[in-house]
Amino acid sequence: MQTFFEFLNANPFMLLFLTVGLAVWIGRQSVMGYGLGMVAAAIIVGCGLAVVGSIYGVKLELNNFTKSMFYYLFMYGVGLRVGPSFMNSLGGDGIKFTVLAFVSCIVGLTIVVLGAILLDLPLGTAGGMLAGSQTMSAAIGSAEQAVTSGVLALPAGTTAEQASAMIALSYGITYIWGTVGIILITKYLPKWWGVDARAAARAYEAEHGVASGDAPMLSGWTTGGLRAYRLENAAWKGRTVRDLLHENPEYRVVNVVRGGAPQELTGTLSLELGDVIALGGRRETLSEKMGLIGPEVADKVALDIPLDTAEILVTNGEIVKKTRSEWRELPGVDQLQVTGLERGGVRLPIGNDTKLQRMDVVTVVGLKEAVTKVGALFGRVIRPSTATDLLTLSLGMILGLLIGAIQFPAFGASIGLGNAGGLLVSGVIVSSLASRLRFFGNTPSAARNILEDLGLVVFVAIVGINAGNSLLSQLTGALALKIFLIGFIACSVPPVIVWAIGFHIFKMNPAILMGAVAGARSHSGPCREAAVEIQSNVPWIGFPVGYAVSGILLTVFGYFAMILSQ
Repeated sequence: MQTFFEFLNANPFMLLFLTVGLAVWIGRQSVMGYGLGMVAAAIIVGCGLAVVGSIYGVKLELNNFTKSMFYYLFMYGVGLRVGPSFMNSLGGDGIKFTVLAFVSCIVGLTIVVLGAILLDLPLGTAGGMLAGSQTMSAAIGSAEQAVTSGVLALPAGTTAEQASAMIALSYGITYIWGTVGIILITKYLPKWWGVDARAAARAYEAEHGVASGDAPMLSGWTTGGLRAYRLENAAWKGRTVRDLLHENPEYRVVNVVRGGAPQELTGTLSLELGDVIALGGRRETLSEKMGLIGPEVADKVALDIPLDTAEILVTNGEIVKKTRSEWRELPGVDQLQVTGLERGGVRLPIGNDTKLQRMDVVTVVGLKEAVTKVGALFGRVIRPSTATDLLTLSLGMILGLLIGAIQFPAFGASIGLGNAGGLLVSGVIVSSLASRLRFFGNTPSAARNILEDLGLVVFVAIVGINAGNSLLSQLTGALALKIFLIGFIACSVPPVIVWAIGFHIFKMNPAILMGAVAGARSHSGPCREAAVEIQSNVPWIGFPVGYAVSGILLTVFGYFAMILSQ
């Protein structure tokens, strides 16, 4: 075994990707539906390898520059993802969800800071407990920033390596209940309050036209239709397509077939008896004038119209805030079927009063011409692309590092957002600008996901490896118990307070409030379980705003947890 660990020590890249690979594999495993996830697994695997290596006299350690670089990429990616949702949360209906997220984060921060002070826990525990109890792995990085930036005065006999190890240890101890606890609490909160969340969800679905959890994504009903008619009405013989549309503006001529061959479709095309004309329009209008042209026919050539499926990025300010009932009255929308809506990376159920926001992604299926037209009306059609605007990425990273360099006096020292916090803010700024300037800063979702997923798992893996060397010397049973108890309280209390405020003060629908509780903890797992529990998609309506807000707050609070607990 010693030879194996000496080999890993001599080949740091092998060590890194062995840790990442094992973390991803272990993270995919589950027991009774619950699993660690690759991020928590990364810190456990990293610590485990380093601890076993130290037993054999081999000190495993990876470069801090690599650790910081991947974390910075992750933070910038997070800013790009949550930016539009965060900005949209600052007004309108998002205020309530923002307040709930703010309360949850503040309460969680307060509990871990007070717990660390009252129980006189070692430096680093507050940041790790916040990250683990609130299931916000990114807070590990901001907590480490407080150590490496020199803002914290290390107690006598304590090294930066030991403080980092305590962050990792506290995170690992509190993460399990942080993950499972919030899922169970969110799931059972309505029952503890004597509320039937399933009935509340059904009432909301009926009132707002939201599909239930077991409803199909695609439906046989569409507002628009496409039919083919054989021209037998002699009144149209010799007249043009333009004449037909002028007298019947509710229709669109999409194809004309003569003698089995499609004709070039122009406004001056003269119609002849026997032509097969494909008409598009609303279903009701297609039924109102039966016989206008002639009998309906099942003509494959006429109806062989190219359809398109596409994602439309909403950037047009005139479309923002329109409800579904309003925007489906716009030209061309009746020829499309909306099959999905995504906001901040989260799929939302669509109801009649669902309002669009900047950077929403609307998935549609319909006539290719209509997709292009509606795409231009809403914003732009997103086509599969591997191209990333690397100039904007570079400028955004530079801007973030400049913001992070800004410091101001507080707590007896000069503090600031640090590089990580600055990059988070920069990502928010860049993504918000991109939502208004249509051809600026293109970063495909796949590229952003790489920044986030790979950036975080590599960072956490390195934290675990570097922390494992001093872990055994600091860990005791009493210390572990204290950390777990504080983490248990920090995980369990905030969602109860959030529920009480949302239910009694904001009078929120219980089904939506379940999603708001999950969003306030920036954790999709509880929302997914809530949707399954009440068999409805309604909880997802309350999720995105809190998810964006708490994601930013909890990440930054890792830094302040370290400072306030000193």
